[in-house]
Order: sequence, then structure tokens, then C-alpha cells
Amino acid sequence: MNRRESLRALGLIAAGSGLLTTACNSKDTKNTTADNSEKLPGVQDFEYERTKQLQDEKFFDEHEMATITVLADIIIPKDGKSGSASEAGVPEFIEFIVKDLPDNKVPMRGGLRWLDLQAKRRYGTVFIKCDQKDQLALVDDIAYPELAKPDMQQGAAFFSLMRNLTSSGFYTSEIGIKDIGYAGNKPGVWNGVPDDVLKEHGFDPSKFFG
Repeated sequence: MNRRESLRALGLIAAGSGLLTTACNSKDTKNTTADNSEKLPGVQDFEYERTKQLQDEKFFDEHEMATITVLADIIIPKDGKSGSASEAGVPEFIEFIVKDLPDNKVPMRGGLRWLDLQAKRRYGTVFIKCDQKDQLALVDDIAYPELAKPDMQQGAAFFSLMRNLTSSGFYTSEIGIKDIGYAGNKPGVWNGVPDDVLKEHGFDPSKFFG
């Protein structure tokens, strides 16, 4: 899957998650999957099965997920208008994406370890145990790739990936969509040609509408 398909698949499984047992290779299981009433219209069996399989797998450990959660909320914190990245399910989204797009596994895991090493050198503990001001100070050093020092370039590359994934996850969530005010497609209402337009073209509205 490419990134667009990944986003679509995650949305599809989110709508019908938790109702399909783990897929196996037996014919009976495949038939059960195909007949599952919760599978959304238009979703092919292989899409549903693969997405469910990816959800059931685990890549990041608890410490890594905690670090991702802190970083995501630094990137998109809660404000008066909407919830934070973690409240929008961004950490779970990132977990899914790195399994669906495995090229992201090494950069993400390596970046998380890099972050902890830097935090230990500066503050004597891993990133998630640092004070918020220390966390933000470290993030400031890697948040702007063009300004990052040479020894911070690896961290800057990681943070750019983290920021891209966080933004993708947040703005494809219900919270994120509401945050940007997207209302979706709505049926239009047409009440006919306005009276002033009819008059401009020499028509008397009263002759048409009484």
C-alpha cells in the first residue's frame, strides 16, 4: 500500500474494528471474513484481512509508544479549539503506519533511541522522564532542519518524520477534521433564478411565479 491507501485502510478498519477474529489461512475463516456484516461496502476481503492483521501486530514497545505520545502532543497540543494529537489517536496511527510502510521502522525506532541518548547526556534520564522545559529545549534543537547543528541532523530528520506522521494522523481524525472546519459534501439548495437577475434580463418574475 502507498500512503494514501494506508490512510484509507486505517479509516476503514477503525469503522469496523474489533469484530473480526484473527485471520488464518483456512477456507472457512476466509469465508467468515467475506461474510462479516461489519465489513464496510466496497472493502475487499484482502484489504480487511491485511489491515486487521497489521492492527493485531505490535511493533513499538510501551516506552517507545509513551515517547511517541509525548512528542505528538508537543507537535499538536490540546488547545481551546480541539483536542491534542494523542486524544485524536495519533500514536496508534503511527504504530499502524510504520507496520504498513516498513521503511519507516528503522528511522522511527532509531530516532526514538537517539532522542533518549541525547536526553541522558543532557539531563541524566530518558526523554519522557525529563521536565517539560527540558523536553522542549531538546525538541527546539531538532525542530528546524535548516537551523539544526551538524550533530543534531539525525535528530532533525527523525523529528521531521515524526511531525509528518503526526500531522497526517491528526488531520485524518475526527478531531482534526473538525479542527480545520471541514464540513464535507452537502446537498445544495436552489430556489430558482433571483428576481433581480430575471429583471436584468427583461423577465417579469410575477409572470412566472405569480
